[in-house]
Amino acid sequence: METILFLAHTEPDGSLAKAALEALGTALDLSRALSGAALVAGIVGGQVEAAAGRIAKCGAQRFLGVSGKAFSESRYASDAAAAEALCRASQATLVIAPATSRWSRSLAGVAQRLNGRIDTHAASVQIANGQPAVSRWYYRQRMEAVLQREERPWVILLDPGCHEPWSGEAGSAAVESIPVALAAERTTVTGFHSPSADQQTIRPDAKLLFVAGAGWTKKQPDGRVHIADAEKLILNFLRLARASLGSSKSLVDLSGEGQTVLPFLTHLNQVGQTGSTPRHPKGLSACCHGEEPHVVGWRFIDERRAINLDPNCGWARGKADVLYVADAFEVMAKVNKLLAERA
Repeated sequence: METILFLAHTEPDGSLAKAALEALGTALDLSRALSGAALVAGIVGGQVEAAAGRIAKCGAQRFLGVSGKAFSESRYASDAAAAEALCRASQATLVIAPATSRWSRSLAGVAQRLNGRIDTHAASVQIANGQPAVSRWYYRQRMEAVLQREERPWVILLDPGCHEPWSGEAGSAAVESIPVALAAERTTVTGFHSPSADQQTIRPDAKLLFVAGAGWTKKQPDGRVHIADAEKLILNFLRLARASLGSSKSLVDLSGEGQTVLPFLTHLNQVGQTGSTPRHPKGLSACCHGEEPHVVGWRFIDERRAINLDPNCGWARGKADVLYVADAFEVMAKVNKLLAERA
């Protein structure tokens, strides 16, 4: 009989992130599919009562918590100690956790301490032949594998966006406090430095992903490069549409070739074979040639549209639902005007 531990940490305001609720939905599905399985919720944070109350009616048999000032911030030592304590207190055989930066950094060490195993970047957790099975992608989402393990405990980090978040009603939960003894702290968190909302270009929860290609930095019909115009059009669109920004590797790496680049793009914006594989409901590509290394980053975009002057570009060959054969500068200027009028 499996004991499933849903493992989460609180956000700075004491709540649970969307990714955590997605992992909870996966843990619930798994507990229902496995005969006789028990579900335990384990939460780490400065204060965990509010977070436990948020999921009080999820169906978990027990609620365990590790709380205190030392656990309000992300540190490897404190996070690993708290997660280990929750795993041991729950006697978990399966641990389902969201693939946040905090857990991704610490849970591999926890699995080692427990003499268990860990799988990261899981896309789903299902039942195959009566046993839990994890599906995940390899080779930049070109190959899907289904994995099963006999070793326990088995820690599974679920990628965000792979499951509907649990959305039940809040209530009141009796949280069992699990004591954790920490060694002297050697790391001090002094604060966070974050860009303002207008400067932030990567928005995982945005409904639209806008992907910029290298065409923005090439010579236009007048024979000149219009970097300033491209920057203004793209950033205004991101601000007005609250979209997330992606790019091809070629656009990010142009500086290495001595060419002018868009200054607000970094490797964090890359999508495709050399970057991330985002999961937004809609996607719009502009000035991309649409070859497979870039298109693979759109695999989980539900509706894909593209703007390109070349009617024979890669996007025209079945990789976009709609292809606009037009000048991206002109199209985006018109789109921004329409969005500004509606604002």
